[in-house]
Amino acid sequence: MATTQPLTSQLRLVLFEGEDPSTGRMIVRNKNFNAVKTSATDAQLHAIAVALVSLQQRPLESIERIDRSEIQED
Repeated sequence: MATTQPLTSQLRLVLFEGEDPSTGRMIVRNKNFNAVKTSATDAQLHAIAVALVSLQQRPLESIERIDRSEIQED
């Protein structure tokens, strides 16, 4: 049987930059926060992200959590 071992987590704020005038497509900018504890819950990360968004000049598009794990065989 295989199990996963968490390695790293990252919090990403996706911020709305504007629209491309020639194509009309949305432009976003990512603000990444590394070295997030892998044991942090989604609710904890959401609370932190909401606090960080209040310090940003751009409006929030989405909040992302990026986890990296290693799969090991038992």
